[in-house]
Amino acid sequence: MKKQTIILIAGILVGALLLTQIMFTVDQTEQAIVLQLGKPVHPNALGPGLHFKLPIVQDVVYFDSRILDYDAKPEEITTEDKKYMNIDSYAKWRIANPLLFYQKVRTIPGAQARLDDIIRSQLRVSLGRYTLIEVVSHKRSEIMSNVTERTQKQLLPYGIEVVDVRIKRTDLPTENASAIFGRMKAERERQAKQYRSEGEEKSARIKAQADKERSIILAEANKEAAIIRGEGDAEATRIYAEALGQSPEFYAFKRSLDAYRKGLKDNSRFIFTPDSPFLQYFQ
Repeated sequence: MKKQTIILIAGILVGALLLTQIMFTVDQTEQAIVLQLGKPVHPNALGPGLHFKLPIVQDVVYFDSRILDYDAKPEEITTEDKKYMNIDSYAKWRIANPLLFYQKVRTIPGAQARLDDIIRSQLRVSLGRYTLIEVVSHKRSEIMSNVTERTQKQLLPYGIEVVDVRIKRTDLPTENASAIFGRMKAERERQAKQYRSEGEEKSARIKAQADKERSIILAEANKEAAIIRGEGDAEATRIYAEALGQSPEFYAFKRSLDAYRKGLKDNSRFIFTPDSPFLQYFQ
């Protein structure tokens, strides 16, 4: 009984050891390739999960599947206008093809060295096509897009995909800083002057258009007021005519009251004879 137990335990241990040689897992943040005597078994990488391999003759090589960082050392670069500047750049990259990556650069340090060579050379080439003012002002985004595109093409044969390349910091040599800042200031002042001139021109056009519309509106309003006054006078004349036809004496009395109201105000003084027709209703 005791011998059978020992054999059972030994069998379990041997089976567990054999399973560890046959089975392996790939983490969510990893990808892997299987090598048999140094040669790849499958052209494609294995993703996360449980996998199997032959014991002893096959080995598993794991690679990080996440986006990785590349931080370059600052270096001095010459621009198109022969100005010197210190560029500190970085990049985001990932292992796109683990098999190619293993065959070409093997390890992360090997990939970092390849990234260092290609990104530095592309930065020097791209920045050399622009002036210093363009690099530090409005052309940086365009330059970085070009560098990213070119490095992607050159690094894909190594199984590396460059996600993005950026300039982290740009320092000007001391002897160039004052001159560059002066030119940038002059450029900004020129743009500000241009914007002010365009604004004033636009303001003048808007005011002229507003004055024109105001004149048209006032003319139409005066025209409409004149028409309304004419219609009112015509209606008043018609009413007076009807009143005159119905009662001439009352019409004369009403007109005399209107004449008194308009003429005898503001402390006005008049001299009339007692038999003046104007005062007939005061007699």
